[in-house]
Amino acid sequence: MKKSKKISLSTTHIIMLSFVCAIAAGSLLLALPVSSATGESIPYIDALFTAVTSTCVTGLVTVTTAESWSIFGQAVILALIQMGGLGIITVMSGIMLMINKRLGLSDSLLVQDAFNLNSLSGLSDFLKRVIRGTLIVEGIGALLYMTVFVPEFGVRGIWISVFNSVSAFCNAGIDIIGKDSLCDYVKNPIINTVTCALIVLGGIGYIVWWDVIRVMKKHGKNRAFRFLTLHSKIALASTGVLILSGAVLIFIFEYGNPLTAEGFSLPEKIQFSLFQSVTTRTAGFATVPQENLTTSSALVCLILMFIGGSPVGTAGGIKTVTFTVLAITALSAIRNKNSAEIFSRAISEKTVKKALSVALMSFGITAVSTLLLSAVTEGDMLDIIYETVSAAATVGLTRNFTASLDTVGKIIIMITMYLGRVGPISLAVAFNLRKENLNTVRCPVEEISVG
Repeated sequence: MKKSKKISLSTTHIIMLSFVCAIAAGSLLLALPVSSATGESIPYIDALFTAVTSTCVTGLVTVTTAESWSIFGQAVILALIQMGGLGIITVMSGIMLMINKRLGLSDSLLVQDAFNLNSLSGLSDFLKRVIRGTLIVEGIGALLYMTVFVPEFGVRGIWISVFNSVSAFCNAGIDIIGKDSLCDYVKNPIINTVTCALIVLGGIGYIVWWDVIRVMKKHGKNRAFRFLTLHSKIALASTGVLILSGAVLIFIFEYGNPLTAEGFSLPEKIQFSLFQSVTTRTAGFATVPQENLTTSSALVCLILMFIGGSPVGTAGGIKTVTFTVLAITALSAIRNKNSAEIFSRAISEKTVKKALSVALMSFGITAVSTLLLSAVTEGDMLDIIYETVSAAATVGLTRNFTASLDTVGKIIIMITMYLGRVGPISLAVAFNLRKENLNTVRCPVEEISVG
């Protein structure tokens, strides 16, 4: 009698399946009558779409979150956002640690790969710090939100504050205020500042958090930057440059736009421009309707959305470090240098290959999604591209296009959001697991013409 073969799943498969299982469970819960604000079941396609956009922390919605879902439904969405932002494996491992159950070797390897770490040393402590730090930042964010939402909404303002804080930190961009996102708060400095801070803290990456804390404790704040790891230096520098340059360009392009910033005071124009630049880092909140932006601003936002946040955080996109590595590599090639160098450090060839693969995968997902969506819809091409880039980079900003999607269009965007969320993660894990076979026979080298 033949023994049945044991199915062995790779880390990549487990990560991808964990998202599928969370989406499936979430969609079934959201399809229940108790999840609907009216007591009548939401069509399953919309329940599934909401589960996908929540778990993939994207923020595109086909039904208004505040008006369509009950408190139970909103709680399901919030749970999916939290799991999607931290990672399902991280949440489950955290629960195991909370009940004093030690992580086995297989569980530890999963967490290591999910966070793209180089060692298993101190993994449980790292995981605890991630969860603890997340809850502390989200808690502070919720308290600050309450200073605005509780006076306006009463007791319901507490729930709105908690929901918004988790959604902002996880870069999900889903809110339960109304159908206009944060447009009513475009001039509110507290909402703008808190939201931007949560988006950046969630998107900068946990590795940067602990590295900054380590250096501050050891060397103080005056000379902290020079002692950071190369990863942290690139993540912080590129994040600052992208946010600032994006805000400046949006400020210029929207300064006289009667549909957005023309009637704002100078400080309000700056605040609006800064928020728009930050939210495109895969957050998805909007303080002005995106369809009202000038074409030039929309193109700037497309670039910022595609780049996204930083690795090992809650943001999507190809990531700031990936973009910087590719940019530095291109500059090195132009200068005819043998290696890509930044901050007096050389970037390994493996890292360059990994960055190129992630960027090409994301571009491929976006291109195919754009082609398919343009074939099944009759929308404006800029609106379609904005939608697909937003989905692939898990941003959630839309030019009022998501609600008009038919069933086929919704399926295309759902697949795009899923691949945009798990694709780069899985590819990064695959790179870490595959070691080069030094015994492989190498082909002879021959020069070719490029460019």
